Amino acid sequence: MINFKEFWLDNGLQVIVHEDPSVQIAVLNLLYKVGSRDEDPTKTGFAHLFEHLMFGGSINVENFDSELQKVGGDNNAFTSPDITNYYITVPHQNIESAFWLESDRMLGLPFSDKVLEVQRSVVIEEFKQRYLNQPYGDLWLKMRPLAYRKHPYRWATIGKEISHIEEATQDDVKAFYNKYYSPNNAVLVVAGNVTFDQVKELSEKWFGDIPSSESIERNYNRESKQNQKRELVVTADVPTDMLTMAFHMPARFDHNYHASDLASDILGREKSSRLYNALVRDNEIFKSIGAYVMGSLDPGLLVISGKLAEGVSTETGESEVWKVINSLKNNGMDHEELNKVKNQAESTLAFGEVELLNRAMNLAYSALSGDTNYCNKEIERIRAVEESDIMEMVNDILHEKNCSVLHYKSTTANEN
Repeated sequence: MINFKEFWLDNGLQVIVHEDPSVQIAVLNLLYKVGSRDEDPTKTGFAHLFEHLMFGGSINVENFDSELQKVGGDNNAFTSPDITNYYITVPHQNIESAFWLESDRMLGLPFSDKVLEVQRSVVIEEFKQRYLNQPYGDLWLKMRPLAYRKHPYRWATIGKEISHIEEATQDDVKAFYNKYYSPNNAVLVVAGNVTFDQVKELSEKWFGDIPSSESIERNYNRESKQNQKRELVVTADVPTDMLTMAFHMPARFDHNYHASDLASDILGREKSSRLYNALVRDNEIFKSIGAYVMGSLDPGLLVISGKLAEGVSTETGESEVWKVINSLKNNGMDHEELNKVKNQAESTLAFGEVELLNRAMNLAYSALSGDTNYCNKEIERIRAVEESDIMEMVNDILHEKNCSVLHYKSTTANEN
């Protein structure tokens, strides 16, 4: 259970306070409701670019990191298709410095040509190194447009292509910032050795005068129901063949999400799962295989992915995966198996709440559901899932018409 209180500033900023006097630190976590799904299809990668630009200095702070280091602080950020999240950890006595630094980035950026060029180069290099020049790095650059035809999840957070970042102008950057980096499009969580009254005072002082932006209308193109299997074959110089299968599934806060998530755990969570036991341990079809869910705010994907054993084709691997899926469909699960995956899911949640930063992030993300207390209800939601709920999702999701398959073939392995 994560205790919290919350309030809203007049400019629309939602502020959540989690008091924990047992620690000697404080965390300031600022979540902006903007991710790659909010981008123009012809100007992708901007959300991730901004994650970098926000560390290039703000109106009154030339060097964000050096100022934070002076007060013993640490920070980082990440971007997803749904959000961009910034977090700072400081000794609790120095929490006001975190307010000052983070509020100044929200107040305004200098939009320096030098900073844009530096960060543009960093992002382009990251695109090349992580997505183009390492084995399987482009897998999701290819899988997303295969699984999604309309929704903006069809491109990766890094962007569709390098040219979108190369051609980004200052006007493009300013427009994106002015639209999304505003108090009414953000959730601020302050956690640790702080008090509610202290956070309220500091929030008003440092964020209260920042003007809100116009309300954002989000009309994402809804993905049509997939009614035909999709396949793509990719050949590249990678160590071994790899198979990835993606199935459309409910969104993160949908009432059927946990049943879908537990279905993925039964199939492919760790070495006790059905896929691992049948296809790695018993029959050596795969070197490794697992299943997971994307957990996205809009309807996402349940993914099964694995690397094939030597001499086994991706087509054979897929056939064997379907056998495991059909066995679950035909025979169901026993009580012990259901309890095992429930206990694993509960343990993951409980372990995640040990770290103060994780608690702060969980509160911020739960606020996106419209109920910040959602994170405190998750264990009960997991416990409430019945075998019939899981089987309903298995039958509704895991079938060929709802499946996109990427056969990633190795030129090297297949030459030997």
